[in-house]
Amino acid sequence: MSDPKHFRLTPEGSVAVVSLDRPDRKNPLTFDSYAELRDWFRGLVYDDEITAVVFASNGGNFSSGGDVHDIIGPLVAMEMKDLLRFTRMTGDLVKAMIGCGKPVIAAVDGICVGAGAIIAMASDLRIGTPEARTAFLFTRVGLAGCDMGACAMLPRIIGQGRAAELLYTGRSMSAEEGEKWGFFNRLVAPEVLRSEAVALAQKISEGPNFAHMMTKTMLNQEWSMSLEQAIESEAQAQAICMQTGDFRRAYEAFVAKEKPVFEGN
Repeated sequence: MSDPKHFRLTPEGSVAVVSLDRPDRKNPLTFDSYAELRDWFRGLVYDDEITAVVFASNGGNFSSGGDVHDIIGPLVAMEMKDLLRFTRMTGDLVKAMIGCGKPVIAAVDGICVGAGAIIAMASDLRIGTPEARTAFLFTRVGLAGCDMGACAMLPRIIGQGRAAELLYTGRSMSAEEGEKWGFFNRLVAPEVLRSEAVALAQKISEGPNFAHMMTKTMLNQEWSMSLEQAIESEAQAQAICMQTGDFRRAYEAFVAKEKPVFEGN
């Protein structure tokens, strides 16, 4: 696992903790950090040492989104071809997170707006603090709310009406709203946010990780399936999992009245 140049990466056993590393600016994204995160998540598919990811806050904030000076300023001067190249790149980060095959947990403290809110949204699970403020504020900079998959994913998490309100107004969703609406799985105190997220990631990592990959794949692929197609796809996925060593280990542990020790194969 090579050291990245444009974000922070810390291993915690088989869990990778990543965070943006500009706390003085509330951790904005740049062209370089977008691209490097995209490539890193793409590479996770082939990394058997990492079994889960925590996308953490840094310095009391998650992310302030695209950097005003490093991204928004240059975008104003670009032509359509270059603008489309950029918007496709940002969408590729979301696709890489979804396709990485590993559970991703967002640990959200403080500011979580714009592209930062999208990263939290694209994670599989989200733990927040009472200080978390999440906003999809694209309309406040003259853009549509349909950014990086927001119009597809956010309604599935919090409901169509609530998503529409946030995407039209750009207002902040409080931590309490986020928990009530299902955006956050739970809220914890800021001082234990990282440790709680890592503990959850490690607990998940103790399970059958090949099967976790299948679960993540099905959760995302079944969005566009009919119920009949989904049931058939899950039948095929489960049949594949029944050929793994972890399925056999679970059975043998049950017979021996022991706790199974999964190995991810």
